[in-house]
Formats: sequence, structure tokens, C-alpha cells
Amino acid sequence: MATVVKALLLMVLYILIYSADCKSDQMSVQVVPYPFTKAKDICPGRYCGRMPGETQCGVTLCQRLHARFPVCLSEVRWCSHIFYDWLYLGFMALVSLVLHWGFIDLIVPAQKVILLLHLSAFVETVLAGWLTLFLSDPVGQMKIRSCPVKQFSDWYTLFFNPSPDYYNTIYCTQEIVYPLYTVVMIYYTLCLVFMMLLRPFISYKFAACQGSRSIYAALYFLPILILVHSVLAGVIYYAFPYIIVVVSIITSACHLATEENQKMKDLIKQNFTNVRNLMILLGHWALHAYGIIAITQLTQPVFHASLIAFVPFPTIFYIVTVRFTDPSLMYPFRPCNLQGV
Repeated sequence: MATVVKALLLMVLYILIYSADCKSDQMSVQVVPYPFTKAKDICPGRYCGRMPGETQCGVTLCQRLHARFPVCLSEVRWCSHIFYDWLYLGFMALVSLVLHWGFIDLIVPAQKVILLLHLSAFVETVLAGWLTLFLSDPVGQMKIRSCPVKQFSDWYTLFFNPSPDYYNTIYCTQEIVYPLYTVVMIYYTLCLVFMMLLRPFISYKFAACQGSRSIYAALYFLPILILVHSVLAGVIYYAFPYIIVVVSIITSACHLATEENQKMKDLIKQNFTNVRNLMILLGHWALHAYGIIAITQLTQPVFHASLIAFVPFPTIFYIVTVRFTDPSLMYPFRPCNLQGV
């Protein structure tokens, strides 16, 4: 019994000595704010940054965060928009304009007011684009300074907030691609504002309210464009040149396929003598050329500019080969074609 009591006393004494040593070690360690020990230490995440001498991570704008480096740098990394960035912004502006024109042409019944509504949509988008550039940094100038885009993850910094202790998350990431992400949302919002200011008046005063359905359509697709951009901005940034080329070819073929007479001479006559069809065709060609320029970026100006000469080729190919694809011409002796003979 005495041996057991002695063993318990020794165990209690050992625990007391060990706890005292731990407390003395903790007192000797300098307690610093989480998660940094010194201002010169590296930032904890890929897209966090701070200036030298600062103890807080996650300061604003790209000249203060420099997220792609493992250490916090102080050099300013502003740069003017490169050619590809301007093409991207132009594409995002063209999407809303083309949708405006498409819905106006599709759902407005009176042909006399379509041109007026087309002009209204064009003025709305131009004013929205001008005001967006005017309000962007540097304010008051028709240009934009931006952070360079280096990789796909630059568009989705929200998913790279660090967790140094695997429990607490530090929300310190910023818009690395500033202002390519936010400026598009501002532009679509201003498009919506200018549309509500101008088009209802034009529709009521000059179009006998026949443009109201195009307004309702825009009230649907503009918020959808904002949502799509907020989720897929990075994907669109890298894929928009190929999207333009593919979609312009498909929609051009669909436009030609809607013509009633699917014969070579009739297609040429209908698309090159009718003003509406000619404008639609030229619009497709312009978008196709825009996609080629975006893909090549005209790094070899002479060679890449010569590729634009092939823009009409899909249309020419459709017209030349239509007799091999139209069912009524391929199978002239089908039973349905022989009825009434």
C-alpha cells in the first residue's frame, strides 16, 4: 500500500514539474498577432499581399498585393491594357449589342420602327461604354490601367483564401485582374440604366409602344449576362476568340438555311440584293474577322491580316454545296414530292 501511495505522489510531482516547464516556455515565446510573426514574413496565400512594414495582409489593388510572388513586393505593377484585353472588353460589349439587335429583329412586328430601335440600342451601348471608361481608373480619361493576367486562376482568387492552421480562413484575396472583372459588370449595369432612360421614351413616342417587348427581353438577358460573367469570366477570357468564330459560322449557316428557296441563284439574289439579309451577312463576316484577329492578335500583321480574306468562305461554301445538302433537291422523287402529280 505504501508503495502505491509513493508511486502516485511521484506521478503528481512529475506532472507539476512538467506543467511548470511548459508555462515557462510559453512565457519565453513572444506572442504576435495571428497569422504573422513579423512584418517581413511572407504572405500566407498565393493571392494575398502586403507592403513592407505592414502587418496586415490583403491590402487593395494590384500595386499593393502582387499575389504571384511568394514574398510581398512593393513595386508597382500597373500596366496599360494589352491588345488582347481590349479585344476581350470589345467582345463583352458586342454581346449585349448583338443580343439587343437580335431580339429587336425577332420580336418587333413593325418593320418601320426596327431601324429606329436598332439605332437606340446602338446609342445605349455606346453611352454605357463611354461612361464605363470615363469612370474607370484613371478617372476622366478614355483608357484603363489594369493588372496583367498571367494564369487562369487569377480570375478566381476567391477559391485561394489561405488557411494556415487548416481551420481558420484568411479572406485576403483581391481582384487580381482589376478591372477586367468589375468593369464588365459596370458596363452591363449602365446598359440597363441607359436602356430604361431612352428606349421606353422612343418606343412610346415614335414606335407606338411596339418596342416594349424588346425592353422586356433586355431586362432578362442583361442580368443573365452579369451572372454568366461573374461565374465564367475566366473561361470567356481565354475562349472568346473561338466562341466568336464558331458561333458566327453556325448562325450564318442558320440564317442561310431559313431562306425559302435553297438554290444557288436564289440564295445569291436573296442575300445580296435584300438590304436586311445583306446587313446580317456582313455582320456575321465582321464578327468572324473579329474572332480571327483575337486568335492571332496580329502578331504577324501581313500574314494574319491576309487571313481575313477567308472570312466569306463559309458563306460561299454553303451556297455552292447547298444542292448536295437540301433534302428536297437530293431526293426529288420522294413520295411526298410526288403528291398531286
